[in-house]
Amino acid sequence: MLAVTQIKYIKHEVNQKGDSYSDIGRRMRLDPYTVKKYANKGDFTEREKQERPSPVMDPVKPILDKWIKEDLKKKKKNHRTAKRMFHQLVKYHSFIGSYRTVRAYVSKKKKELKEYIEEASLPLESIPGTAQVDFGTAPFLYHSEVIDLPYLVMSFPYSNSFYFQVFPSENTECLLEGLQRIFHHMGGVPHTIRFDNLSPAVKKIGAKGERALTDTFERFVLHHGFHYEFCNPGKGNEKGHVEAMVKYVRNNFLLPECTVLDLDQFNETLWELAEVDRDRSHYEKQVLQSKLYIEEQERWLMLPEKSFECVRHQEVKADKYGFVSIDQKQYSTSPRFAKQVVRVRITYRFIVILNEQNEVIVKHHRLYGVKRKSMVWQPYLDLLSRRPRAIKYSSLYEQFPQIWTDYLNNCTEEEQKSALRLLGKLLKNNDFRLLNQALQSASVHGHPSADQIKHCFYSLLHDDHPYQTIKPTVEVPQVPVASRGLSHYDSLFQNGGEIK
Repeated sequence: MLAVTQIKYIKHEVNQKGDSYSDIGRRMRLDPYTVKKYANKGDFTEREKQERPSPVMDPVKPILDKWIKEDLKKKKKNHRTAKRMFHQLVKYHSFIGSYRTVRAYVSKKKKELKEYIEEASLPLESIPGTAQVDFGTAPFLYHSEVIDLPYLVMSFPYSNSFYFQVFPSENTECLLEGLQRIFHHMGGVPHTIRFDNLSPAVKKIGAKGERALTDTFERFVLHHGFHYEFCNPGKGNEKGHVEAMVKYVRNNFLLPECTVLDLDQFNETLWELAEVDRDRSHYEKQVLQSKLYIEEQERWLMLPEKSFECVRHQEVKADKYGFVSIDQKQYSTSPRFAKQVVRVRITYRFIVILNEQNEVIVKHHRLYGVKRKSMVWQPYLDLLSRRPRAIKYSSLYEQFPQIWTDYLNNCTEEEQKSALRLLGKLLKNNDFRLLNQALQSASVHGHPSADQIKHCFYSLLHDDHPYQTIKPTVEVPQVPVASRGLSHYDSLFQNGGEIK
């Protein structure tokens, strides 16, 4: 349609001055028929465009719409071309139309969907397939102690639904582990997720609001392909839905404090709680939340083919005893890595120490709470069995259970070697409990040998009667108390070389 000024000019020149259509067409560089059309046009009412029915295309439009929406959940390289769609319509749906018609419709529909997805004026609450994420805290009876633990909530504003998982911390590894668990349980990824400025995700906020993301979080976003949004600093109301849902989850599912024996097993019970909760009417839309949730599913992105490894790698220098410090907690490596740089693989559950060839040196359960040091004995016991005197003059001596510290203190050098070799063979999963019972049982009638401790250990392991010495039937004369162990060496040095 011509501009209003052009139409006015045509009407004036034709109707008032009587110029010919051809003359006006030459002056305006228009076709004379166009000039005639607007000179004589009397109705300029804007009318809605009427789409004519298409008996060939109309039956296949819903099929094409479905394919286009499915493809938008995938990587671009996996999208079907219009030509491929045309061939599928011909083969499976007896389509008799032309390829050009299909191509034009697919192009138009993709443009419409793209404009809808990129619409920025709509509030997040009104868009299906979006989510908000935040942490909350609640009390739990965990390991026989009432402590506060964080729980991660992902809420879906459109359907007013949610999922949540409990973790020992709010660190990067717990955040990403929680998000990925929820994605896999859902079977898809929200196309847009709004976060607060969580430190596991955001390293720094720039002057103009730009965010410097943590490396692991940035790789997680790229892997799953979702769009992220962050609230403005101090504007928690911008993710008001998840904040309300954090409170709802705590009040309805986590109070009074839940008893947790195994955190992973406990988390498996939480999926059903969230899903049953959807069987109620939406507070505004008066529709079951479970039905709205189905609409959410149609807008999710597809899961990546491979899971993301929620791991952080770090290089750390061990101290003189072979301990490394991770997040202000200490973990043992091996005596041969003392004062050397080792590679550490950090997940929410484990701290794995690796050598230069990425071979596992030792694996620890990650520490949370007040406990500050994790000791895995096996790498140290071999060294100590060859150099037993060194144990008294290192902090490692204090790491043994007290019953073993007292026993080793009263051993001769050869007895210490045998006892340490026995510990290296029998100690499993760093658990001294059965070994402590064996030593206590073997010590009932005096200072035991390594073989006696071993006998008691296997008797307890197989529920046999522990080793017991045979009591004499006749009275035995009292034997003077003998000095055992290496304490006489200490006396030698303390008394200037004279043994008393």
